Amino acid sequence: MQNIRNFVITAHIDHGKSTLADRLLEITGTVEARHMRAQYLDQMDLERERGITIKMAPVRMTYTSKGTSYILNLIDTPGHSDFSYEVSRALAAVEGAILLVDVTKGIQAQTLSNFRAAKKAGLTLVGAVNKIDMPAARTEEVIHELALLLGQNPEDIYRISAKTGEGVAALLDAVVERVPAPRELAGTGRALIFDSLYDDHRGILAYARVFGGTFKAGADAGLLVANAKFKAKEVGYFMPQLTASPELAAGEIGYLATGLKEPEKVKIGDTIAVSGLGSGEAEPLAGYKEPSPVVFISFYPDGSTKFEDLKKALDRLRLTDAALRIEPDANEALGRGLKVGFLGQLHFDIIATRLTREFNLEFLTSFPSIAYRVREKGEDRIIKEPHAFPDNPEKVWEPVIAIEIVTPPHYLQGVLSLQMSYGVAINNTETVGENLVLHGTMPLSELVRDFDDQLKSISAGFASFSYELAGEAETDAEKMEILVADDVVDALTRIVSKKDIEREGRKTAERLKELLPRQQFPQAIQARVRGRIIARETIPAMKKELGNFGKNGGDITRKMKLWRKQERGKERLKESARVNVPVEVFREILKK
Repeated sequence: MQNIRNFVITAHIDHGKSTLADRLLEITGTVEARHMRAQYLDQMDLERERGITIKMAPVRMTYTSKGTSYILNLIDTPGHSDFSYEVSRALAAVEGAILLVDVTKGIQAQTLSNFRAAKKAGLTLVGAVNKIDMPAARTEEVIHELALLLGQNPEDIYRISAKTGEGVAALLDAVVERVPAPRELAGTGRALIFDSLYDDHRGILAYARVFGGTFKAGADAGLLVANAKFKAKEVGYFMPQLTASPELAAGEIGYLATGLKEPEKVKIGDTIAVSGLGSGEAEPLAGYKEPSPVVFISFYPDGSTKFEDLKKALDRLRLTDAALRIEPDANEALGRGLKVGFLGQLHFDIIATRLTREFNLEFLTSFPSIAYRVREKGEDRIIKEPHAFPDNPEKVWEPVIAIEIVTPPHYLQGVLSLQMSYGVAINNTETVGENLVLHGTMPLSELVRDFDDQLKSISAGFASFSYELAGEAETDAEKMEILVADDVVDALTRIVSKKDIEREGRKTAERLKELLPRQQFPQAIQARVRGRIIARETIPAMKKELGNFGKNGGDITRKMKLWRKQERGKERLKESARVNVPVEVFREILKK
């Protein structure tokens, strides 16, 4: 155990984590040069396309420093705040962290968030600045900022270029010297599950950090929280491919093939006990705080996709993404579906793209919504579905987030201008290096809208932010219903802030007027709030030629009789007919 070092690389998005991981794989000889590719640990095409890490990626390396051979277990972590739960799980499995900062951008919001999380987890931090080869590098300034943040001397901060490899070997030596070796916990052998993967032949693979004892292939083991027994079909390491080994010992990071096929049994944060269950010897290790979904979006099968295919795919994705929350949903227009809880808009975007690419599924999604607490007749209840929102609630509370915005000073006025539009309340400001850090709160519903895009736009991409749930506040949100020919279309019902509701009502009515096909009778499109119509558009009836009544138009009396007959027919048709909104219209209207 004395020659094992477990650590993570953590940083703000696009500061070079994955590129640094590539260099570490090269220096340690873990991946041969002929097999090397950019962002090697990012296994999904989606990650390489977007240049971001979505899933944490563990890898085992061997490295010789000052004549001694070491086992290095690295976990590369995501940088976007939507995936902070991934980072928290990785931090629980290691003893040290490289905190990486881009010298062209300096300390940003997720840098601060990751720093605090690593300190709270009791990790040893090794500071490094990246991209020192770039023309726009502010190396000395950023080193000074990072040293102040870590409470270290500037000489303790490592200068590297992950792209060229400059300084990377010295950084790796620092990890060996400064990150402590793991300590074995006394008692029955236990391991903490920090991730999982489904394999058709070996069942669910539990990615685990062993805190005590030894896990061997073929031995009995058990999940303490799920109260499930299994025989380890295989144990092994991440090399970075899954590589079988006779055993996993204390202090090591690896995987156990459980043979279990039920996804709900293997939960992230559960403890694997080497001696199985029933003895009462083992106590579960401290797991993880359950992530709280903040955005709820319903998925409905479309095209050739069946509901069962959609459910199975989401269950598979939940194995590798413990933050997903899935529950049944149904809609009169769209049929059976699944309401899924996400940690943010990017989290939703990634999952939706994976469903399309990895499972070849077609689906429709509802408008994003959040969970409100509503008081009606003296009782409080949580509302996640817009159509269940009462018309006249006594009080409504919405989730509030604590937000931290990091911005260069010359963009401060632009950032502050967002306060009125998005309900941001700035509580205090501090300086970190050359940047300003604004601390405040804002409604979660405003974040779901397009706050991220507006912040990037107004600061030319230099401002960044991170957030976390911070309670709730009373709000004036109301239910907006959309009626077509006097029928409520549940799938288009939304909960909207009072200040935005008329604009959203007009926009939806106008869009439906463009998309809905004409009928033989006029169709009224209305937006309704508390029984009051706030916007209306009308699709006129299809016109029908009355025929040729002669060279000069014929007898006007005959024309009038036909007109009156048609009007009476249209009225009867309007009373008996119901407009079915085509799926194609839903597809268009629900687009962002």
